[in-house]
Amino acid sequence: MSGIDRSSGDVSADSKDQPSQDPKAEFSDEEKNLITILYNLVGERWSLIAGRIPGRTAEEIEKYWNSRNSTGERSRNE
Repeated sequence: MSGIDRSSGDVSADSKDQPSQDPKAEFSDEEKNLITILYNLVGERWSLIAGRIPGRTAEEIEKYWNSRNSTGERSRNE
């Protein structure tokens, strides 16, 4: 027995959630609205926001937010 069993490739079980792992995955209108509402409530607490949106990571949400709300807009408010 070599310890390598190529016949039991159970990789597909983890790959069914792959679209949400793609940082370029589209956000639905509902997700966009929810992110905006939650951001207004809790600020940049991305993990807290991600906890309310199934299948999304804090990193995905932060990247989405930062791509939609550039730092140029923030500097006008300061």
